[in-house]
Amino acid sequence: MIRTISSAVLYVALAFGANPLLAEPLSRDAMMELRQGDMRKLAIHAEAEKLPVFTLLDMDEGEHSLDEFKGKYVLMNFWATWCAPCRKEMPALDALQRDLGSDAFEVVLIAAGRNPKPAIKKFFDEAEINTLKTLRDPTQQLANLMGVFGLPVTVILDPEGMEIARMRGDANWHSDEAVAFLTALVEGAAP
Repeated sequence: MIRTISSAVLYVALAFGANPLLAEPLSRDAMMELRQGDMRKLAIHAEAEKLPVFTLLDMDEGEHSLDEFKGKYVLMNFWATWCAPCRKEMPALDALQRDLGSDAFEVVLIAAGRNPKPAIKKFFDEAEINTLKTLRDPTQQLANLMGVFGLPVTVILDPEGMEIARMRGDANWHSDEAVAFLTALVEGAAP
């Protein structure tokens, strides 16, 4: 109960008191202190890691680069239609994008490996995924280059497009703890 109240107070304080235009990036220590609930599984890197240059496909075969997301924090989730934990966490990711998606933050899905487009569409329809779109890595080359072995894996990128954190396994990305962590990260405010 106290943790829920603390998370709610932090969320409200961040929503009304932080100015993202004036904010400094959170230090690694501050990020470590903010990890509560499922966020404890989030590994915060000692130093930001550069991503490989790679082209991904959208659902219409259009090509996209990860550079398109520079300038904002990105929660990049590697998933697959056949992955039960991926399917379990997808509604929370959709709600997170709905509530926090902005010019400063975006949830980006990467369907890794063999994920037929009709299966992706069917799953999104069945799970009522309305705010998320997915890019595809059909040969798993990006996943392999980034050391994504097993799904789901979620990577957090800073506005320079560098990996700053990673979680293996599913999480409730729309929990009070996750929202408080991500809001603090984006707005650069530590409690």
